[in-house]
Amino acid sequence: MKSNSQNRKALSVFFFLAGFSFSTWASRIPSIKTTYEMNEAELGSFLFILPICSLIGLPISGWLVSKYDSRYLLTYGFLLYIISLCGIGLAPNLEILTLVVCFFAFGLRAINISMNTQAVQLQKRYHKTINGSFHGIWSLGGLIGILVATLMIYLEISMKTHLISVSLFALFTGVSAASFLLKNDRETGGNKFRFGKPDRFILYTGIVVFCAAVCEGGIYDWSSVYFKEVVQAELFTLSYLVFMVSMTLSRFYTDRLVDYFGMKKMFIISALVVIFGVSILILFPTFYPALIGFFITGLGVAAIFPMSFLLASKSKKYAAGMAISIVGTYATIGVLLAPPFVGYIAHLFNLNLAFLIFVVAAMVLIFFSRKAYLAL
Repeated sequence: MKSNSQNRKALSVFFFLAGFSFSTWASRIPSIKTTYEMNEAELGSFLFILPICSLIGLPISGWLVSKYDSRYLLTYGFLLYIISLCGIGLAPNLEILTLVVCFFAFGLRAINISMNTQAVQLQKRYHKTINGSFHGIWSLGGLIGILVATLMIYLEISMKTHLISVSLFALFTGVSAASFLLKNDRETGGNKFRFGKPDRFILYTGIVVFCAAVCEGGIYDWSSVYFKEVVQAELFTLSYLVFMVSMTLSRFYTDRLVDYFGMKKMFIISALVVIFGVSILILFPTFYPALIGFFITGLGVAAIFPMSFLLASKSKKYAAGMAISIVGTYATIGVLLAPPFVGYIAHLFNLNLAFLIFVVAAMVLIFFSRKAYLAL
């Protein structure tokens, strides 16, 4: 039987690789836009693929994580995720690229549910809060991924070579860590979804996750485009890099802040910081103020997802894996709506004005985080 320390290290490897691979994909969105000559609205429509396919795969992932140990879904979902990332680089045309991104989305959904299920189950074996550290490691992976991407773009290395190299590294590392994942974590009760009137706690927590997904997912997809087309910076990945540095630093302190302030207050603090950071981006769309805005926004966004999934695991009606799967639906819808809406508003008006979506989402988050605690 593997120790808690070994389980934690193995799960950390998967969080790292998931973030590393996702930031690799996100950093190449402007390259895809240029290669296929898309305008903002067309890119927004293309970005619909990821959340729609993720939403389709969610019931399957939820059923699998409730029926089997989460390590099985994590291992096989990770293989699909990484092979698809490689396929994005190899796609010869837009039709094949669209198909590959669908599989990429299925894999992403599977590993998100299974990783967070492993994290909350492992959390139960510790007396201190550790859930935020996993998301910190995800952000660290994303940060290193964007550093690598920035170097690749600077050296004018093709997207194909870039994605294949990252895929091979992730595949080898993930397979090596898989045998050390937490075993026998399936809960015997609360594994069936119940139709009828929605559970208020899950509903309100789901809306909180939705708002977090709108802010985090939208900025992931549009930060590089914003910096390239609004700020008109040549090294357009720099905004994403600053955002990831901020989130990484903040997430390694999230557990301490949650223990100090409590999750209820931390939701409010985080949302207010997001509003402040995005306001800077809207009002001062120039090089240095924009970098400061992305940094502050990253500080605010960082704690919301770890807290949301930890809050969902406290459900009295559902097992942790099923609760995470259900609220994950709201996250997927948030990711589904935010990036395309940003694209459409940017096409009609401008990208600055489109970022108001994130301000509204942060305000809604404050309201429903309070209601979730009242319903607990």
